[in-house]
Amino acid sequence: MPRKPIDVAVPDLSGRRAVVTGASDGIGLGLAARLAEAGAEVILPVRNRRKGEAALSTISRTAPWAKVSLRELDLSSLASVAALGETLREEGRPIHILINNAGVMTPPDRQTTADGFELQFGTNHLGHFALVAHLLPLLRAGHARVTSQVSVAANQGAINWGDLNWERSYDGMKAYSQSKIAFGLFGLELDRRSRAGGWGITSNLSHPGIAPTNLLAARPEVGRAEDTLGVRVIRALSARGILVGTVRTAQLPALYAATSPDAGPGGFYGPRGFRHMGGPPGQQGLYSRLRGTEEARRVWRFSEELTKVSFPGG
Repeated sequence: MPRKPIDVAVPDLSGRRAVVTGASDGIGLGLAARLAEAGAEVILPVRNRRKGEAALSTISRTAPWAKVSLRELDLSSLASVAALGETLREEGRPIHILINNAGVMTPPDRQTTADGFELQFGTNHLGHFALVAHLLPLLRAGHARVTSQVSVAANQGAINWGDLNWERSYDGMKAYSQSKIAFGLFGLELDRRSRAGGWGITSNLSHPGIAPTNLLAARPEVGRAEDTLGVRVIRALSARGILVGTVRTAQLPALYAATSPDAGPGGFYGPRGFRHMGGPPGQQGLYSRLRGTEEARRVWRFSEELTKVSFPGG
């Protein structure tokens, strides 16, 4: 079945500086390309330099005028996160858009970050939490909009407060859901604290729905030697235009959340199709697990303790 074209309008971003994590491929690469095409200077913090160079080439083919450059970042290492923060602060350029897009999903066996945290929790949530803290002066200077990419998985499971690092009984999907719930609560609390403290930034959330991205594909570095059954099914449905989205349409909620004048602070944006799996982007109601303000404050407190970074008034 042919798909109806879906897109969003991106305003002129000339003179704006944007940072997109996870932009070496997939959704992140698409987001970086769209921002660059609209005139933004785009920073791609990447772990794999070779993939980063390939991403630059891809963007330059479609937008030869684009101002795009690489920086080093491994979100699973708090030292690497701090180093990127120091690099960008030394450059002294305000950041106007930050899209926290990178993530890792469901390693079959429990793995840990360089700092000893369960890999998904440490990368998807704690790494981004620390990154925002290190970049806060630049975000404030740019009156930035921060968009944090969560997942439909944040609508299931819970934060495993008794075993945040899943040391006693690892479940990859439950650990993934925890990481995205914590990350979503952080993104909403960031907006509340910015308004209360006069930081001058706004923060919202997006999710891509379901699409055949690389999250569930073969990834030897996380212990997955071949594509999961899930990603094979998603690819088949996507190719036929059934229920789920494509990699391109999955970019649109974050793109809308990060750039549209109609996307508000504290909003939640995702596909508007059946069960929010695909379709055009729009605002949607917060998942029940993202509504608790006391839980969000608790996430903030333990994140500062675990990462040893702090925000004003933290």
